[in-house]
Amino acid sequence: MNPTANKIIMNPEAAEGMLPGAPRSIADERQLRRERLAAALRLFGKFGFDEGVAGHITVRDPEHLDHFWVNPMGRSFKQMRVSDLLRVNHKGEVVEGKGLLNGAAFTIHSQIHMAHPEVTAAAHSHSVYGKSWSSLGRLLDPITQDACAFYNDHVLFDDFTGVVLDNSEGIRIAAALGDKKAAILQNHGLLTVGQSVDEAAWWFITMERSCQAQLMAEAVGKPVIIADEHAAQTHATVGSHLAGWFSFQPLYDVIVAEQPELLD
Repeated sequence: MNPTANKIIMNPEAAEGMLPGAPRSIADERQLRRERLAAALRLFGKFGFDEGVAGHITVRDPEHLDHFWVNPMGRSFKQMRVSDLLRVNHKGEVVEGKGLLNGAAFTIHSQIHMAHPEVTAAAHSHSVYGKSWSSLGRLLDPITQDACAFYNDHVLFDDFTGVVLDNSEGIRIAAALGDKKAAILQNHGLLTVGQSVDEAAWWFITMERSCQAQLMAEAVGKPVIIADEHAAQTHATVGSHLAGWFSFQPLYDVIVAEQPELLD
């Protein structure tokens, strides 16, 4: 990220102690990650990303790196609380919390967390525009400033074989993701990752909206593609880890103010 963009996006003094990786105890970091996870799930519910029991967001535990926190199956995104979250190990055992573990959540997220130690959080749901776009078997085009966050930074996983319950498919998804921030799971939906819950959740939210924008644009005409040079420059500004994290902060503030019980 260039220095000018840093000045625009972040006042370091105002952000002291807030940024991912800021010094804090293991207990404080765990609590922060769980609070952000519950808030992200509430936001997914608010934005209509829920579809029955489908969808999940995970965050790696800061102490037990082979464990992650996840929403329990059957609990609405709209009602999620910190106390509802499950801690699961890479064997699929629930080691903390009460509730059902979603088999697809474990299959996808465990493999991503195992294959990508740099990934702290991952998000997936069956959002309307994401799954609509996924049925086309195409990557997003850089037709808007926001879509440039994914310029050369997302992949297409075109190997749909049904509900993801077999570890081999989770392994293939993790391998296809590589070092990108997002994957379009053909005939399925969207998957995003980040170095924080904040980042992974924001990439999902803005990717869903980018799918909506391209579907709408193509319904009435042929969108103008942003030139590669400008798309790359824009990606450097709006597609960085810091930009993703920072873009989530207003949403977090609003959902906690509106629904403070999520922190229970």
